[in-house]
Amino acid sequence: MRILAPFFVLACCSLGFSEHLEADQNILIPDHWAHMGRVRPTEEIELTFALRQQNLDRLEDLLLLVSDPSSPQYGKYLTLEEVTALVRPSQLTQKVVRQWLQSNGVSNCQTVLTQDFLQCSMTAQVAEAVLPGSEFHRYVSDDHSLVRSSSLYQVDGDVLQHIDFVGGVHRFPPKGQDLNEVLTKRRSEAKFHLGVTPAALRARYNLTATDVGSAQNNSQAVAQFLEQFYHPADLAEFMAMFGQGFQHRSDVDRVVGTQGGGKAGLEASLDIEYIMSTGANISTWVFSNAGRHESQEPFLQWLLLLSNMTDIPWVHTISYGDDEDSLSAAYMTRINVEFMKVGVRGISMLFASGDSGAGCKHLAKGGNCFRPSFPASSPYVTTVGGTSFKNPFKITYEVTDSISGGGFSNIFKMPDYQVGAVEAYLKAQSALPPKTYFNTSGRAYPDLAALSDNYWVVSDRIPIPWVSGTSASTPVVGGILALINDQRFRKGLPSLGFLNPRLYQLKGRGLFDVTEGCQNSCLDEQVQGKGFCAAASWDPVTGWGTPDYPAFLAALLEGK
Repeated sequence: MRILAPFFVLACCSLGFSEHLEADQNILIPDHWAHMGRVRPTEEIELTFALRQQNLDRLEDLLLLVSDPSSPQYGKYLTLEEVTALVRPSQLTQKVVRQWLQSNGVSNCQTVLTQDFLQCSMTAQVAEAVLPGSEFHRYVSDDHSLVRSSSLYQVDGDVLQHIDFVGGVHRFPPKGQDLNEVLTKRRSEAKFHLGVTPAALRARYNLTATDVGSAQNNSQAVAQFLEQFYHPADLAEFMAMFGQGFQHRSDVDRVVGTQGGGKAGLEASLDIEYIMSTGANISTWVFSNAGRHESQEPFLQWLLLLSNMTDIPWVHTISYGDDEDSLSAAYMTRINVEFMKVGVRGISMLFASGDSGAGCKHLAKGGNCFRPSFPASSPYVTTVGGTSFKNPFKITYEVTDSISGGGFSNIFKMPDYQVGAVEAYLKAQSALPPKTYFNTSGRAYPDLAALSDNYWVVSDRIPIPWVSGTSASTPVVGGILALINDQRFRKGLPSLGFLNPRLYQLKGRGLFDVTEGCQNSCLDEQVQGKGFCAAASWDPVTGWGTPDYPAFLAALLEGK
């Protein structure tokens, strides 16, 4: 009672105004979601309140120090408890937000160990009162149902400075790969191809039969969203078919979340089968984040899990992304903080660069510009692009896969660790796209790449060819980094953690440079469907190139 009393006065003295937290959030309903009507006032809604954190400049400084091999603090990672002590919201922020919620009748809330998120259940009527302007409706796509607001929300002026955003109000999950679309597209192209299998990958990237994990404290993970599930039987069958010649595991060690019993998801099957092929014989986890409630955001729920678990795998690969311009700056900025919280703990986060090349956005005033993707454009993750074999009939050198996502963020400035590499690319290219199409001062991506074209996958017990995308290349790189962690652990070295500062210092050492091919972009008179092109050293299509495992391992074992 003594705690709440002062905030009763605060509430009574409220100026009575409210403001938008995410005024720039896109609230258009994606075409593949059908509107089913407004939810009943008594229906339960679950919202996630992102409380404003402290010491964010210090957090970023620490991340760069522990990730830079030239720093005395390299590899001296923080525990989750130390991260909590650094960033947890002030007592004032926690009390103001809780009092505000309680004054609106919201009391069923849970927090995380870092104390910077509150997940609260309430009726739709209460949610709309807490967030003026919101109006919750149900939307359905295939077998999935979501509850979202069709209009922007506001929060009381008293709490505006204490909250970054509210989750569960906006943001529809991006549409994943559809198996029938993939097969139809590939068949229509009528291309013969050797096909990418674990054997092809291990041959191309110089992994021998002995290049498998053995360290007891090593681990890797994939994360799945929107009811994308893998099936253990598919993994076992895949390894029986394609895992000959190297020691491997055929079982996932831990599933965090709920595994569905329906059809396997193509992306889920792809991710788990290939991270366990390059990261062979390494303990593997699956984070399955369907969302317990229709109003939850699965990607956000996964981040909350990471803030609530003291022990998590050292490498995470995620095939998930959305257009930067469809998300609010407040949301993306806070998500970046979550990535920093993970990186400072020594964990490597890899995201697919996307499958739309440079992307394309039609501007209201006329003309087009490229369309970067997030989280691929985050300065605090390692982003993986895609390549193809030059000769599809044999294992040969690689060229750009035209779908490989890449470009420059319109939101986040170019981080210091990559300025030299990116400026060198921009200066050396004589045929860049027009400057009106991209932001030359933005975070540039991807950081490196791997094969992303024509994979074999087993899904629902059926071997499927022609599966492509950076959702294939990302777990391949993740498994290779997990193998390198394995070697580091055996030598008493720390995990790689946030790789980018070290990666850019290597300047391509240990990687096959990809110098041929361009990505897709806007079909207009000015660029005619061509985005950025590969070049010597770093480029915004394939980054620094693809892994040459023995050389990459040697480079990442040097020094510390």
